[in-house]
Amino acid sequence: MKQLHQWVCRLSEWSGVVAAALMIVSVFVVCQMIFVRAVLGESSIWQTEFVTFALVAATFLGAPYILLTRGHVNVDLLPMFLGDSARLALAWLASILSLGFCVLFLYSAAHWWWEAWELDLKTPSIWNARLWIPYLSVPVGMTLVCLQYVVDMWALATGRDLPFGMPAAHDMKEMA
Repeated sequence: MKQLHQWVCRLSEWSGVVAAALMIVSVFVVCQMIFVRAVLGESSIWQTEFVTFALVAATFLGAPYILLTRGHVNVDLLPMFLGDSARLALAWLASILSLGFCVLFLYSAAHWWWEAWELDLKTPSIWNARLWIPYLSVPVGMTLVCLQYVVDMWALATGRDLPFGMPAAHDMKEMA
C-alpha cells in the first residue's frame, strides 16, 4: 500500500504540472487570438473553445494536486478547538463524504464522456472539435481525486498523516 500511496502522489503531482501547462498554453492562445483579431483583422475560430476546454481540463486535472498539497479552501476553526479523537472522527467524516461525492461525480462524468464518445459529438463551431477529447479530462481528474482520497485515508488510518495536517491538541495549546 505504501508503494500505491507514492504512485498516486506522483500522479497527482504530474496532473498538477499538466494543469499548469494547460493554463500557460491558454494564456498564449488568448494572446494569439487578440493578435489575430486586433492586428490582422481576422476572426478567430478555435481559440475561444480551446481556451475554455483547456481551463476546464486544468481545473479537473489540477484538483488531485490541490488535494495532495491541502490547497483547497477550508475553514479549520472547528478542528482547532476539538480534541484529538474528535478531530480524527471529523477528518474521517469529511474524507468519507468527500470521497462519496467524488465517486458520484466520477460516475456522472464517465457517463457524460462515454455518450460523447459513442455519439461522436462535436462542437457546433467551424472548428468542429470532437467533444470526447476535452470531456475526458473530467473523469480522468475525478479518478485521480478519488485515488488521492483513498491513499490519504490510508495515511490517516495508519498514522502517517495527521487529521487536517494539525499537530495533537496538547501540542497546539503549547504553541499558543
